[in-house]
Amino acid sequence: MRLPDFEAWAIFAAVAEHRSFSGAADAIGLSKATVSKAVSRLEAHLGVSLFHRTSRRLALTEAGGPLADHAARIVAEAQAAEEAARIGASVPSGRVRLAAPMTFGVKNVAPLLADFLSEHPQIEIDLHLSDARVDIVAEGFDVALRIADLPDSSLRARRLCTIAAHLVAAPSYLAVHGTPTHAAQLGEHRLLGYSNIPGPWRFRGPEGAEVSVRGAGPLAANSGEALIPAVEAGLGITRLPSFIIGEALAAGRVVEILRDWAPAPIGLHLLTPPSALRPARVDALIAFLTARLRD
Repeated sequence: MRLPDFEAWAIFAAVAEHRSFSGAADAIGLSKATVSKAVSRLEAHLGVSLFHRTSRRLALTEAGGPLADHAARIVAEAQAAEEAARIGASVPSGRVRLAAPMTFGVKNVAPLLADFLSEHPQIEIDLHLSDARVDIVAEGFDVALRIADLPDSSLRARRLCTIAAHLVAAPSYLAVHGTPTHAAQLGEHRLLGYSNIPGPWRFRGPEGAEVSVRGAGPLAANSGEALIPAVEAGLGITRLPSFIIGEALAAGRVVEILRDWAPAPIGLHLLTPPSALRPARVDALIAFLTARLRD
């Protein structure tokens, strides 16, 4: 299907309104030559003359009169559509797809979304919770929250805050295996791995000393919550973000060790696809999450 030449119809409407090629050109910010070519192009496509042209006067032909009314309606409909879009942009509406880590999403994001949706009743949130690293472009997400050191990427990233990580063990484990006094000793212990923080465990200790440890243990998981029963049962040492292990620490079911050798903190980042053009509903969610999660 061949689309109508909407530009030519709009220019024809302007010429019909002003009864002048020069007046139409001035009104819509185009050259007189461009206006003349557009009208000629439309006449050739329609197979009719739209104007009687003389050196002193421009008048619509018998065929051009009714067509000028059609052209005016086309322009009016387009202007109405643009106005509706501007109104829609000022009142954000529609669906936003948001990805977040499982535990952080349940504990920290979901409660915030209730407030957001109350403030923006015309927006819908499609929340995807997973500890797997999603490809937000390929999977069509508008926004993603990610807790990690980010590699170079084409995504637009904003660091919101720092999340503390804690090295912990159950008192029962330490009673049997002893409490390490130096980060290098962790290589001799049973380590429960949180695969969302991959690679060796890195620590910075007193006077800037750095230690990197690779260890093994009876359990590794891509969900931090899955490690809590094992560490509480005395099966090993683990390192977890505060939002996962904080409750067990506060209750005394696990204790923090090697306080002078704290794991490197982890950044909470807000990611969006590379394009700078976003619907107002996405910008509204980004602004809300940034304000609420920055601390």
